[in-house]
Amino acid sequence: MTSYSAPVRDIMFVLEKLVDIESLCRLPRFSEADTAMIESILEEAGKFAVGELAPLNSVGDHIGAKLVSRQVRETSGFADAYRKFIGGGWTSIACNPDYGGMGLPECVGAATMEMWSAANVSFALCPMLGQGAIEALESHAAQSLKDIYLGRLVSGEWTGTMNLTEPQAGSDLAAIKTRAVRDGDEFRLFGSKIFITWGDHTMTDNIVHLVLARIEGAPAGVQGLSLFLVPKYLVDANGRLLQRNDVYPMSVEHKMGIHGSPTCVMNYGDDGAGAIGYLVGDENAGLACMFTMMNHARLNVGIEGVALADRAYQKALQYARERVQGKAPGRNGNGPIIEHPDVRRMLMIMRSLTEASRALCLVTSACLDRGRHTEDASTASQWTARGELLVPLAKGWSTEVSQEVTSLGVQVHGGMGFIEETGAAQLMRDARITTIYEGTTGIQANDFIGRKVGRDGGAEIRRLIEDMWEDFRTFESVPELAGSAPHLIAAVDELSRATAWVVDHADDRVLAGAAAFNYLMGAGTCVAGWLVMKAAFAATTVANDAFMAGKIETAKFYCAQILPRVPAYLGTIDDELVDFDKGSDIALR
Repeated sequence: MTSYSAPVRDIMFVLEKLVDIESLCRLPRFSEADTAMIESILEEAGKFAVGELAPLNSVGDHIGAKLVSRQVRETSGFADAYRKFIGGGWTSIACNPDYGGMGLPECVGAATMEMWSAANVSFALCPMLGQGAIEALESHAAQSLKDIYLGRLVSGEWTGTMNLTEPQAGSDLAAIKTRAVRDGDEFRLFGSKIFITWGDHTMTDNIVHLVLARIEGAPAGVQGLSLFLVPKYLVDANGRLLQRNDVYPMSVEHKMGIHGSPTCVMNYGDDGAGAIGYLVGDENAGLACMFTMMNHARLNVGIEGVALADRAYQKALQYARERVQGKAPGRNGNGPIIEHPDVRRMLMIMRSLTEASRALCLVTSACLDRGRHTEDASTASQWTARGELLVPLAKGWSTEVSQEVTSLGVQVHGGMGFIEETGAAQLMRDARITTIYEGTTGIQANDFIGRKVGRDGGAEIRRLIEDMWEDFRTFESVPELAGSAPHLIAAVDELSRATAWVVDHADDRVLAGAAAFNYLMGAGTCVAGWLVMKAAFAATTVANDAFMAGKIETAKFYCAQILPRVPAYLGTIDDELVDFDKGSDIALR
């Protein structure tokens, strides 16, 4: 089975040339960091991913997690790896120094998350959810809860979960029935949650569940939801463990992939007393609080898509170099399958989509870093608007292309890709959940077209388009890129046209919904192409360097072979959608 190689140089290239990590580190929050420090951290993270996590990936897939007497038993080896993980301080990279964090940019944390997820996505899901819990508590919890829980979550001593979904609710959070009964300053929760990732395990002494529930008497719908912190074990004011709380896993789901990650049905109050919980934020404002955690998770799920795509590409590339079969055109005798044009085509699609999605996710994360920590309020607001606009693209587009890349990984292997021993199939199975996690692609698309584009009448996406136009004028003047620029110009023209249509029809929710997926995919393909070309432009400044030459050739391929998808996606967004909607209503009866 192909070993994993941490792509530290590729990640640093994006951080240096697209994120401009040097200027990011000049912000007061990150003033103690510099490029050399960050590169050193990523090198060490890569070593841990390769040496400790990657060897457990197939183990988790084959053995999985099990439930024994209302206690999840994680895959053998995971607990030891987790102890080493927190011993290295890896949970604290981007966390607030006031609670023991390193205080580095979130985009650096995202870069390490890519390596954890590529090496072993089942393992990485556990600390990923902990990071979201940290952000939600820091933003919304009372100081008394922060004092007890935040330091232990930051250190990784305790882990966190997100509890939204219920059997009857799914993505319709308005249908949540879990109830919270007031008991003095506390609440007692009764209900059931499903699909709770890492809902239980033995790797830490305590687990902090963040749970959406409805206080008795609260309004119906999402307006009546509140957020609660429900610990597995109750604790005193000093964080010392007390008795077991009335919250237990009732089953572990049998899944298509990520077998090493326990996906639990969690019951609250089954023993009669109710699970004791503590209100986070204001009553009936739980959804806004939970979205802090969910948006963090959405971006990290996009990173998971990047990670699994990169692992699939690495595996396919190595196999293609080693597998001898057939005589390629223009070659003498049998040779490795990488000599066959169609195999090279597939590998270049895999490479270009992976590099484009990595750029999109890390740039999005850095925009949010600048929005949070830039001192000038007006500039910070612009960065936040840009980051929020890109989040549904980073999540939705990156995970969709991950399906394509991991599927091509199986195809490059041929029949051996369909055999589990090669590991290609596991990556495809593991990646499949990423388009569903934290809101399906359709939900991301509706968020993008409705809240992110529609809320300001398209002002922010037009500003993004202007930024792209400005860069294209530069690209056209560079001989190595001049031939690719027309593909970008055509793509941005189409994005500009489709955006105008979307804004004009924003009040028609049926039409907007019908256009949403193609609009997200077209915009994602276009924006990622812009970033790939920016990367190539940076690479043209370095002569006689094979790594940089590879970036230029990848950009050329993306522009010629991937960007033509933009008019295919966005060409569907026009007044004929009216007829499509009517026709589909008839056809689907």
